[in-house]
Amino acid sequence: MSAARPHANWSRLRRPMWRLFKTALAGASMLAVADLPQGRAEMQARQVELLEATVPQLQAALTAGTITSRDLVSMYLARIDAYDQRGPALNAISVTNGNALTEADARDAERRAGVPRGPLHGVPVIVKDNYDTAGLQTAAGSRSLAGWVPPDDAFLVEKPREAGAVIIAKSNMHEFAYGITTLGSLFGQTRNPYALDRNPGGSSGGTGAAIAANFTAVGMGSDTCGSIRIPASHNSLVGIRGTQGLASRSGIIPLSSTQDIGGPIARTVADLAIVLDATVGYDPADAQTAASVGNIPKSYTDYLQLTALRGARVGLVPALLERDPADSEVAVVVRKAIEEMKGQGAEIVEVSIPNLTELLRDPANGFLLIRQDFKFDLNAYLAAHPSAPVRTLEEVLAAGKFHPAVETNLRNAQAVESRDTEEYLAHIVKRNILREAILKAMADSRVEALAYPTIGRKPNVIGETQMGVNCQLSANSGLPAIVVPGGFTADGLPVGIELLGRA
Repeated sequence: MSAARPHANWSRLRRPMWRLFKTALAGASMLAVADLPQGRAEMQARQVELLEATVPQLQAALTAGTITSRDLVSMYLARIDAYDQRGPALNAISVTNGNALTEADARDAERRAGVPRGPLHGVPVIVKDNYDTAGLQTAAGSRSLAGWVPPDDAFLVEKPREAGAVIIAKSNMHEFAYGITTLGSLFGQTRNPYALDRNPGGSSGGTGAAIAANFTAVGMGSDTCGSIRIPASHNSLVGIRGTQGLASRSGIIPLSSTQDIGGPIARTVADLAIVLDATVGYDPADAQTAASVGNIPKSYTDYLQLTALRGARVGLVPALLERDPADSEVAVVVRKAIEEMKGQGAEIVEVSIPNLTELLRDPANGFLLIRQDFKFDLNAYLAAHPSAPVRTLEEVLAAGKFHPAVETNLRNAQAVESRDTEEYLAHIVKRNILREAILKAMADSRVEALAYPTIGRKPNVIGETQMGVNCQLSANSGLPAIVVPGGFTADGLPVGIELLGRA
């Protein structure tokens, strides 16, 4: 299992489009020298250590021939077998890929022939259960879709495969991505590897728990309002919600077309940058990704700099740090991490965003657009997949094959008659106002990123309501945000720091 790891070095970027990486990658808690290319020579001289292994370390061992992709797949599958349904019973995995070893053999053959596909060649990857995956059940955590296998891969599954990755498993998720504790009718409750009585975050909690438990080095999640960032925070990992339009939504069972985006969860910022290189970019099936054209660097790894906090100016947002006395435990950890950033050369200033509370407020506690979008987006997805066992959200409700915990959300979504309302359009406009307010505050304060906790409370006990989310600032504005490990509470539970930047 993942042990508690202190935060260490930080790195960052330089260009406006990649300004988030400039300081947000600077938040790399576990970016060790061996994670960078110059550390590969040392790795080649010794056997790979599976626990806490990074993608560069795995690639170094694969290149040196000290291990094969078949070996890696076998070892990760053995850990899943030992710890997912047995032992601590994390319940992070929905299904494993019965063809994973065959696919690994093919990647090994390509490597022997001298034609590796890229930095993910032969590396096992886990993808969230709402990603269409040819040959594997795709059910969004719901009994209503149990057993369904889509005919094609989602764009964000196809791209890692093209880069040489081996999809070894699908991960559990909060049912239909409509929650943050990873609970669903198809599988029950996923547990946090750091404390088995705590939730792992959500909705991509299965991916987060799987990486923290060393079931894989990297995995894919989706984020509508915190669904990548909260699991990363709760599992001492790195996760990114890219600029809206950076990564494709096609082939991902939707929650909200307005706010959905797919992306990686990893152990280090270096690993995350490698997966971004393999997955972002234009998808003709998702018009939103046209915005990414011309705005993607040759490689995000070019901007990993261990000394890059020197001279960086970061804005701490007090309004999101300690909104309630119960937030103080996490706030202490965040402030300590901020002090470390200052010790490494960063200048920290407090930033206020005028009218922020009102800009984030709506009649659904900040989640109005999700509620308004869900029925229409899910129905459109199901209509495009006629082999699915249900055709509409109404059929899901009629069948009763859903967890009681999501019933209220599902019924509220079903009750929405139209998105063509003044209320809906007003909140679409409000997103632009929020974005402008954030960018103006950053410009006035001359900061490269805004810092705050991804979630203001530590992982709660399973079965209790999880409070403290700060997911809306990024999700509602469309601006990118990365979460990195910030430290641990006194009782050993992870806390993440989120860094939001310009598009």
